[in-house]
Amino acid sequence: MTNEKEGDYCTICGGIKPEAIKIKTVLVDGKETGINQLELIVAGVRDLHLADDTAIRAELLRRAGAFNYIPTKKKEAYGDALLQEYKAVLR
Repeated sequence: MTNEKEGDYCTICGGIKPEAIKIKTVLVDGKETGINQLELIVAGVRDLHLADDTAIRAELLRRAGAFNYIPTKKKEAYGDALLQEYKAVLR
């Protein structure tokens, strides 16, 4: 029998190891808000070569929601902030 556990989990909370979390701060409704995996999200959407802002914004929100809690009431504000960050990275 081996002592190894399946997977690579945090020994404190049992979830994702802290070093797997990569948070970047953006302004959402004027408040600094941490978005986990933002660089990965932006790169993935960029690779899709989407043509219009509506499609880009929707995909950014979908992907960000996989790594982050996005309150329903703040979804529009998050979409605006993500799109702004996306465009800033492309410059």
